[in-house]
Amino acid sequence: MIKEFFRKRDINVCVVNTGGCNGCDIEIVSCLAPRYDIEQYGIHVHNNPREADVLVVTGPVTLPWKNRLKEIYEKTPEPKIVVAVGACALSCGIFKEGHVCGPVDKIIPVDAKVPGCPPRPAEILDAILKIAPDAIASKEKILKKRKEGVKSTV
Repeated sequence: MIKEFFRKRDINVCVVNTGGCNGCDIEIVSCLAPRYDIEQYGIHVHNNPREADVLVVTGPVTLPWKNRLKEIYEKTPEPKIVVAVGACALSCGIFKEGHVCGPVDKIIPVDAKVPGCPPRPAEILDAILKIAPDAIASKEKILKKRKEGVKSTV
């Protein structure tokens, strides 16, 4: 009950690296540092896709990650919001000639794109904050429907 109350007002992010050099992941970790401090905006990073409101995907989708990324996307609760971070996630970057299936948007739907190699933490934070109001509004609609469904059955 208490966890649900706070979670409906916060944005929970799950970071998924589908291959690549980890440059974007380092910039995402920088968002957690005191300089950017994404938690002041109510954004929390989790490793569990079942708790995530937003999936942040970095790197090109490599062959082993193709089906796994689809599974992670399916495990994410509604609304499923995806942010593709970095040149590799958007166009495979320098890994075009490798064993990659393509950019993220060819595997799962992408709501926001953050270009750069790697993008700055401020750009990543800005993309998440632009999507956050939609995520919160969608979550509250879903929670309202659940409550109305419970009231009607009682």
